[in-house]
Amino acid sequence: MSEKECSHHKDKRRKRLRRFFGGLLILIFIILIIVLLIWAILQPKKPRFVLQDATVYAFNVTAPNFLTSTILVTIASRNPNDKIGVYYDKLDIFAIYQNQQITYYTAIPSTYQGHKEINVWSPIVSGVNVPVDPYNGVGLSQDQADGTVILTIRIQGRVRFKVGTFVSGHYHLTLLGSTNIY
Repeated sequence: MSEKECSHHKDKRRKRLRRFFGGLLILIFIILIIVLLIWAILQPKKPRFVLQDATVYAFNVTAPNFLTSTILVTIASRNPNDKIGVYYDKLDIFAIYQNQQITYYTAIPSTYQGHKEINVWSPIVSGVNVPVDPYNGVGLSQDQADGTVILTIRIQGRVRFKVGTFVSGHYHLTLLGSTNIY
């Protein structure tokens, strides 16, 4: 094989590689354009949550470091999207005092929220003789004596989004809302 023929084969190989990588770049560019167009058309927005009410039925420090509580929480969720539905597959709600969980997890039933829909849930979060840190026990007693206890209501779970017949994978959701208890 002469040097000229070898050089000719190398040039053909280079041209094929350039065409392959050029085609690959064009394909990636087209995919990015399609994703951008879909996003621009759908304009996805996250669901909005509002802590509407918290009614306290029991809130007692039964021993120096144990808390018993029962709280009815009303939460509204609004899907602001025109073309996207939301599946709430697993949602748990609980109360927190000074970064410490003071109630057990309460499950909110799985549900589908259509376009522009509003869902309202009213779960009861409770805990019987839940141990609290000694520092938090003292602070809780002081807050009760002052007449105001600030609690954080937390929702965490998994959601999926639906566009037409396509349903996405699961996404983790964590929400916080604060309320004052008098």
